[in-house]
Amino acid sequence: MIKNYIKIAWRNLLKSKGFTFINIVGLAVGMASAAIILFWIQDELNFDRFYDKQDRLYLAYNRSKVEKEIWAWNTTPKPLAPTFRTSYPEIEDAVRTNNAKYLFTVGDKHLNVEGYHTDPGFLNMFSFPVINGNRKTALSGSSGIVITQKLALKLFGNDDPMGKVIKIDSNASFTVTALLKDIPSNTRFGKFEYLLPWSYLKTIKQDDNYWGNNSVKTYVLVKPGVTEKAINAKVRDVTRKHSDTKDNDVFLYPANRWHLYAKFENGVNTGGLISTVRIFAVIAAFILLIACINFMNLSTARSEKRAKEVGIRKVAGAPRELLIAQFIGESIFISFIAGVLAIIIVQLCLGSFNELTMKDLHIPYSSVSFWLITLGFILFTGIIAGSYPAFFLSSFKPVSVLKGTYKSANALISPRKVLVVTQFTFAIVLIICTIIIRMQIKHASDRETGYKKNNLVYTLMSGDIDKHYVSVRNEMISSGAVTSVTKTSSPITQQWSDGWGYNWRGKAPEAKIDFDVYNVDGDFVKTMGIQIIAGREINTKTFPTDSSAMMVNESAAKAMGFKNPVGETIESDGKKMKIVGMFKDFILGSPYEPARPMLVQGPAAWFAVIHYRFNNAHTTADNLKTIEQIFKKYNPDYPFEYNFVDEDYASKFRSEQRIGTLASLFAGLTIFISCLGLFGLATYMAQNRIKEIGVRKVLGASVTRITALLSRDFLVLVAIAFIIATPVAWYVMSEWLSSYEYRITIGIEIFIVAGFITIAIALATVSFQAIKAAIANPVKSLRSE
Repeated sequence: MIKNYIKIAWRNLLKSKGFTFINIVGLAVGMASAAIILFWIQDELNFDRFYDKQDRLYLAYNRSKVEKEIWAWNTTPKPLAPTFRTSYPEIEDAVRTNNAKYLFTVGDKHLNVEGYHTDPGFLNMFSFPVINGNRKTALSGSSGIVITQKLALKLFGNDDPMGKVIKIDSNASFTVTALLKDIPSNTRFGKFEYLLPWSYLKTIKQDDNYWGNNSVKTYVLVKPGVTEKAINAKVRDVTRKHSDTKDNDVFLYPANRWHLYAKFENGVNTGGLISTVRIFAVIAAFILLIACINFMNLSTARSEKRAKEVGIRKVAGAPRELLIAQFIGESIFISFIAGVLAIIIVQLCLGSFNELTMKDLHIPYSSVSFWLITLGFILFTGIIAGSYPAFFLSSFKPVSVLKGTYKSANALISPRKVLVVTQFTFAIVLIICTIIIRMQIKHASDRETGYKKNNLVYTLMSGDIDKHYVSVRNEMISSGAVTSVTKTSSPITQQWSDGWGYNWRGKAPEAKIDFDVYNVDGDFVKTMGIQIIAGREINTKTFPTDSSAMMVNESAAKAMGFKNPVGETIESDGKKMKIVGMFKDFILGSPYEPARPMLVQGPAAWFAVIHYRFNNAHTTADNLKTIEQIFKKYNPDYPFEYNFVDEDYASKFRSEQRIGTLASLFAGLTIFISCLGLFGLATYMAQNRIKEIGVRKVLGASVTRITALLSRDFLVLVAIAFIIATPVAWYVMSEWLSSYEYRITIGIEIFIVAGFITIAIALATVSFQAIKAAIANPVKSLRSE
């Protein structure tokens, strides 16, 4: 009997090749889309979740009231970790990490490489696989270095790196004490290629015991049995005990929440990336459901073809349960074929998806669990897709079927119509979301930055550049490649420093205002293209005392209560700085947020970046070549690296652009799958009404009228879907936009555009078959068979 069912299933597939193709392709695309999203979700859920001591790992946070709100941030003072180790018996170990970028020299090889300074317990706390060396002692000395396989290959080729010497910035030598496997991408430490002992920071005088400088991350390993609540009650007042700060709390945040629950509002965690994960989980489920709906609709629409088979089987004594099993079996068979095709699609698309999402996802072909999950996924899809058709077809009464009276009237509401509406509701929601996301990105990218991005370039100061800065600047200008040069504490697109320990005339005693802090030397205004609106810029050539001068932006003047702050004095740590100018706000941080109060300090401060503006009279390539020669002259051991400010600024939108691209992609796939089913339904309906169409044509009906007749029912369903989708999309996107202070307003024109797009796509899909049926020769359709 089973053999007979398989034969019948195969014959039915071959007999209706067009519908079989639509079913298989629709299911394959839906399964592939869902699978890719599930791979991404799995990677996100496993992010920072593979450490052996995961349940005892914490990250230290500060929490304090600033500007009438409670802030929470995860950078801490450098002495916090040693204090944890010595003063809190509940803590097994605590380590700090501080970003490092040095020139590595081995023989004639020179590489700029990123890594971390950290304490000796790092490798014992985080279980990154050690290929060679002792994880407990590798960083305990002052001259040991831990490197990854990737860096070892760059520096030493295929030679064993253990015991080899690496020069750091040409003035310090380190011996390789451990070799790590390359760090996986799904960890917050994914970019580092080496670890240097924290003691090196003391050697270069970059370590301190100042509790007011929150500049490093502090990771904590508590002893077994210590709860989060208990340890947080202990460490809460640690900063207050060691400094003059009276309103700063410290708390430890567990490792299983670092990645997905990193968003804090008013000092309380409010989620984070987990919201995006949940959204894409819903998208995956709905795309798969839409593919299954196609199968259901086409199977039930073609019920007439299987009705007599069901009737005869029932008369012959087949129970309904057996018929249900037969139809679900056929569905699983189709799902299996679609599943094989889906794996091929995933393999072909995964590379592009990885590039888009900056992931390293792959299909684990050698994993038994993967194949078991895949088999379960295929079975699940087949059962879901085949369940409704199986119960629908098996419910036919044999007497009605064999008499030809089994057909039900065309009900106002039928399961098939509900399924079509469901499909297009989700598709329309995705279309509206895509439009709003792209409008929000454009809204922010069109925002006035407050400085001129074009032809503005920056280079990080490394090696001997700081020592030869005056010569470098003069040669750059005299070469004609640039029109102006300035040095700053950070790129114009990035906020590296902030603080609130400032006092001024009229400041309220309880006021705690956080300022972005930026350091500049001469020609800052000319190079950046910012606008001075009161006073002047800092200029030590004309005004020697400007080395300790200060400029403020509009937001800072407003926060301090000054209409014109020029001439006012700001005091910090015993130093007095005179305000010589006020400039128009420019965007230093996020383009989605209002400009923050900013203090710009003069040349007495520290510097890390050189900005220069290219001369339009020469090509960019010629300018770069000239500038590279100058940097090589004064800094020969270091590679010349540069960044264009306009590209750097554009990268601020990368996350939203990625979401927008993914939304567009999945909206397109949803529309494709939905239209595939709509096309199949329209084809079948046109075939069923071929004689009716012939009669109407003989009686004088036009092609336009017949096309409208066949299209009307489908367009009504799409219109209903649009009405349902509109409030859903509005709510979802209102919630999404609420996280941005600088955002668009959702207008009615967005929904009108989305409605026109959807109806146009649906009309194009249905009208093809409708027109084809309408222009057919009525003689052929009315001819007696």
